[in-house]
Amino acid sequence: MSAKKTDYLRKTRTLNPHPEAVSDPRFDHHPFFDPKDLLQVRYEMVRAHKKDTTLKEVASRFGMSVPTCVRLKRLFRQGGLQALIPGQRGAKGPRKVTPEVLEFIQQYQIEYGEVSVRKLAEVVSKHFKVTIHFSSLHRALSKKNAQKHG
Repeated sequence: MSAKKTDYLRKTRTLNPHPEAVSDPRFDHHPFFDPKDLLQVRYEMVRAHKKDTTLKEVASRFGMSVPTCVRLKRLFRQGGLQALIPGQRGAKGPRKVTPEVLEFIQQYQIEYGEVSVRKLAEVVSKHFKVTIHFSSLHRALSKKNAQKHG
């Protein structure tokens, strides 16, 4: 595979982290099938599972666990090929600096004036009984200000 294709797969989060685990014969003998292309491997896995082939066998041939195969088949039924593209990993948004926290900060600043982000983090932590690092709060406030002025 070319370096350009590898870079593209990496950028689109479709670079298979374990291409060596794919043992389906199509990926050994046909140049079209690329075990490093995770989307292609997932699609071929979904297609390969038929009544005469067990899910365990298909999972093994495509280097996946049975639960992963079940999840991918369900995703494909619900959303087609697009649903097989891996989603972004990690938190999908702020867990602690919620809109409620930002509203509280706004009210606090109206009542007490401008205070440091460190002080705000302490006040928020005490009020909401969560630990919020001041840098997380600073990032959230910067994003909110950028949206307000942008």
